[in-house]
Amino acid sequence: MTNNDFKILQLGHPTLRELSQVVADISAPETQNFLEHLLDFVIAKNGMGIAEPQVGCSKRIFIMSSRPNSRYPHAPMMEPTIVINPDIIHYSEDTEKDWEGCLSIPGVRALVPRFKSISVRFINQFGETVEANYSGFIARIFQHEYDHLNGTVFLDRVEDSHDIMMEQEWFKMISKS
Repeated sequence: MTNNDFKILQLGHPTLRELSQVVADISAPETQNFLEHLLDFVIAKNGMGIAEPQVGCSKRIFIMSSRPNSRYPHAPMMEPTIVINPDIIHYSEDTEKDWEGCLSIPGVRALVPRFKSISVRFINQFGETVEANYSGFIARIFQHEYDHLNGTVFLDRVEDSHDIMMEQEWFKMISKS
């Protein structure tokens, strides 16, 4: 499999609404090959992250890959992080709304409430358990991708339909600020 084999599933595809399955053998060559190509794919698509269900596989894997781009000019830089079998073990009491989009729902933006900070546990591509605390934009990415593993998309979290807009209008709005 190569990253050219991936197609991003669009909202309405049933795989996006499935509960993903735990990855049993992280060291399996097919899993490692998949991870390598998924990483190349999300970077090529200029995404902040991608979850396996978005490319048609219902496994509990996603990648966070924050860096500034035209859609998120103020995104922090981080090394791409492969997240396998994640759990959110603590949420902050505070939430905040911010703008999100999704490769599976192109052209749409929405204000989505998320926890400001989270504590998480996951396995990396080397089979090591990682415990981390994330806040701000990185916590938002983690929660967004984690939702994909549970069959939830960002529009499910929108509190008011007035908080949804088309991306071209969103670009106009952010260019004024």
